[in-house]
Amino acid sequence: SSCRTFSFISQGRRFRGHAYSYTMIMRSLSFVGLCLLLPGVGAFQASRALSVRRPVTVQFRAWGPSGRSKPRKTQETRRRAEAASCDPFNPEFCDPVPVEDQPAFDVKRFTKLTVLFGLWYILNIAYNIGNKLVLNALPIPWTAATLELFFGLPLVIILWGSGLRKAPKLSVDNVKTLASQAFFLMSTHVLGVISFGAGAISFTHILKATEPVWAALIGAVFFKDFLPWPVYLSLVPIMGGVALASMKELTFTWLSFTTGLLSAVTSAMKAILSKKVLSGKPLGENLTPSNMFSVLTIMGFFMILPLSLAIEGPATVTAAWSAALANGHSNLHLFHLLSFSGALYYLYNEVAFIALSEVAPVTHAVTNTVKRVVIILASVLFFKTPVTFLGAVGSAIAIAGATGYSFAKAKYK
Repeated sequence: SSCRTFSFISQGRRFRGHAYSYTMIMRSLSFVGLCLLLPGVGAFQASRALSVRRPVTVQFRAWGPSGRSKPRKTQETRRRAEAASCDPFNPEFCDPVPVEDQPAFDVKRFTKLTVLFGLWYILNIAYNIGNKLVLNALPIPWTAATLELFFGLPLVIILWGSGLRKAPKLSVDNVKTLASQAFFLMSTHVLGVISFGAGAISFTHILKATEPVWAALIGAVFFKDFLPWPVYLSLVPIMGGVALASMKELTFTWLSFTTGLLSAVTSAMKAILSKKVLSGKPLGENLTPSNMFSVLTIMGFFMILPLSLAIEGPATVTAAWSAALANGHSNLHLFHLLSFSGALYYLYNEVAFIALSEVAPVTHAVTNTVKRVVIILASVLFFKTPVTFLGAVGSAIAIAGATGYSFAKAKYK
């Protein structure tokens, strides 16, 4: 009888009239249990808005005879030496452009932003689909992540060598200062790639939506940065939505679940350290946000290379490549998949840095939410990923919760 009971549990069947199986309950509780530490961290206080601002311009406008506004003069009001430490992917870790400093609406600016964000979405969708195709053909995520970081190197060399972008000048101390940022960028990337390979793209992006939860928890526990109660309450829908989505995820694997959450944790840690470690420190010359990403990508590649060779050595890569050839892929096709995935990874990040540096945090949060939704829908349609009704509801709640957190943070900070 006892053996039969454990057999029923291990097979995920209903036991003693309960509607949810043991595996479904454990999926939910494993996430909720991690997050329940959040309410007990202590007395909550408002945290300060974060560190670094980018250069802004003020445009004064005068009314002409036709009644239309026209530029009278444009001047740069300030330049902050710490601009490079602003993390465009984490809006709460960049100071917003003050409303009074923002240029008035005009068609050129609107068109520019539309093109930038449209291109960002397209490249991001293409990367996610291309990365999944690589992992379907070659189930070696460490090698794939390493090559994706590497393919940014020739693109950067072209930009710096041609003079299209000024090359950064870094000292040894500057490199040491940036080492933690490079490590967490590399960790976030490889953990995300592993999660992509072990499960569905849509599920990984739902897990990545938990980043605000981990940012709040890490900030409170390790750095004593507390947020107001309403901001913490806005995290509840994220936790509940992810728990519901995990319970009903048809492509669920523990590897995808664990690495997806860890990717969100390392991303949150990178954003927090962007303020704690980089703020106020000299970071070298010509280290614009785009150059910052380029440098971190190169450093991340050299960090991940020995780990990749140790975990997936030449024998593993050769075996995976031979299996892919046996399944009908050609050498040229595999090379194209890897090279396009690597190029798209770098390009979509480049465009994202440009686009997100142009908008304030709330706009940033909304566009990030829309991007996540678009990627999820595109991947579900492209790969015909099965989705349950409750799984879709949980995903929607989690994503909406992430947006709600951004609005609450902006209101109560």
